[in-house]
Amino acid sequence: MDIGSAILIIGFAALVAAFLLLVIGLVYAELMNSDIPCGVANRGKLHMVHGLFVGIAVVARILHRLGICHQVSFTRWFVACFLSHLKQVSAGLRVKDLTFSEVPVRVYEPTSVCDGLRRGLMYFHGGGWILGSIDSVDEVCRHIAIESDTTVISVGYRLAPEHRYPAQLDDCEKATCHFLSVAETEFGVDSHRVAVGGDSTGANLAAALCQRLACSEDRHLPFPCAQVLIYPALQMADFNLPSYQQNHAVPILFRGRMAFYFLQYLNGDVSLCQEVLEGNHVPAELRPRYELWLSPSNLPPECLTRGFYKHPSPEYDGEVYHAIKDGLEHEVSPLLADDALIQKTPRTFILTCEYDVLRDDGILYRKRLLDLGKDVTWQHVLDGFHGMINFFNQGWLTFPSAVQVVDGAVHYIKTL
Repeated sequence: MDIGSAILIIGFAALVAAFLLLVIGLVYAELMNSDIPCGVANRGKLHMVHGLFVGIAVVARILHRLGICHQVSFTRWFVACFLSHLKQVSAGLRVKDLTFSEVPVRVYEPTSVCDGLRRGLMYFHGGGWILGSIDSVDEVCRHIAIESDTTVISVGYRLAPEHRYPAQLDDCEKATCHFLSVAETEFGVDSHRVAVGGDSTGANLAAALCQRLACSEDRHLPFPCAQVLIYPALQMADFNLPSYQQNHAVPILFRGRMAFYFLQYLNGDVSLCQEVLEGNHVPAELRPRYELWLSPSNLPPECLTRGFYKHPSPEYDGEVYHAIKDGLEHEVSPLLADDALIQKTPRTFILTCEYDVLRDDGILYRKRLLDLGKDVTWQHVLDGFHGMINFFNQGWLTFPSAVQVVDGAVHYIKTL
């Protein structure tokens, strides 16, 4: 080997070492900002998983800044290649990839003999409106279909940043209406026993879809019989609720990240994150109404035991409001809908996790529904954290409490 080649090899090795040291340093810094309370299930594993996700995010950010690829594209690629493993379809289930009104869907049909028509579930995956896919919730949908003897339709709606609001909700509506129109003739499903549901931002889409359909004057199709909301994101008016304060640094969803996702969904201007977190986007005339619905006094006393302080009154910024005003409408923030609209929604299942910034969104929505005399079933996972459903039946990534989450939904669906 000549001297020139040796220098090139040494230089390349030094570059790789420097890159690895940079990644390790950034990952370590991010991990030091996290806080996993003692009550969280499987704390050690969550630390490890959080480290993995932070590492992915750091590498994605570096590649993005070097102009090699977009950070979202890299994250999606990594998750698809290493964290979404499709298994062979088990006996008792038929799985088909189809399109409903040009929206990709995956249909899970139990093959057992059914006396009459089956129930159905439209399922919308989570992922902050920018991540997630049909594959990412494949195990969950298979389990729900088999254990509840339900035909499940998993919807592959369009994602941000390529597609902004309302593209995601539009796709969910088109797929749902298509299925309702052919449920009985093509799938042997009772169209009056079709529920909508999802996890996290997928649950947001399910709740928003029910409200959109309730507003529709074209009601020739049956209305969803229920909404199944697993740790839903339901409002972007207040990021200082007790759950946001108590769990602001609990993986895998930090307080600041939720504001980031809302902004990516709406317009992509993430420079507004801090303004939104402070509440500067809410006009003074809307605050009394929102405070009535979002007041910590509406929460069970146990939600305040880990501490809470009243956030100072924010300074309204009209420019910020006009940039994100769609986010305060009911199709993005279903919790902020008028009573008359919420009154029209179907029976509801809400699952919340104690160590989740979105805990209070679900609990406050339950309160509004109950105050209006609606039928609500609530399940609270005391040792749960946000995103648990992504670790259902995922080999070494599996969290036992994820079974509790999925089986809670299964138990409810069997009552429909």
